[in-house]
Amino acid sequence: MTEKDTYKTIETSTEGILFKEKNSKFFGFAYPVLNEDDVKFHIEALRKEHHAARHWCYAYQTGTETIYYRANDDGEPSNSAGMPIYGQIQSFEVTNILIVVVRYFGGVKLGVGGLISAYKTTAQLTLEASTIIEKTIDIHYLISFDYKNINTVMRIIKEKNLTMNHQKLELDCQITISVRKKDSEAIFETFDRLFEIDIKSI
Repeated sequence: MTEKDTYKTIETSTEGILFKEKNSKFFGFAYPVLNEDDVKFHIEALRKEHHAARHWCYAYQTGTETIYYRANDDGEPSNSAGMPIYGQIQSFEVTNILIVVVRYFGGVKLGVGGLISAYKTTAQLTLEASTIIEKTIDIHYLISFDYKNINTVMRIIKEKNLTMNHQKLELDCQITISVRKKDSEAIFETFDRLFEIDIKSI
């Protein structure tokens, strides 16, 4: 069995997907996120934009090999909002994603079962409206070498079709590259074998 080196996430934000239940309005939002700071930024922006709403419930997941997730009911009964939203993140097998469901209370209580269904459905509709893409899990390397060896390094980068993220080409040169995980060991060895060229993961 080959080790999985791809993951699914969303390409861009999806905003304002509406689901109505007994006069309550549920608006779904999905954002690509990489860390907790991204999550806080989007939630704070939604709280300002929808300041008249009653609840801003959310769930997010980040990471590809080490998974980190959190679900928040934001004042709704325990496990009636955040976990149903997170369940849809798992169902669609996406990561590096935040889903927020903003609820405007319509005066009629839905009960825990009704809330679970409404938050789950809103999250599902939001993900269905999102563009889900597959990305590769990449390993990043820093290659250090003297300028005289630049042609050797550039030839390998071109031959192997590697992605250069950053380069500093002076007397002592440094290039950072991204390599798809399944190819990373072979690429590391290619550079590691070379005299006067140093490679390390970052």
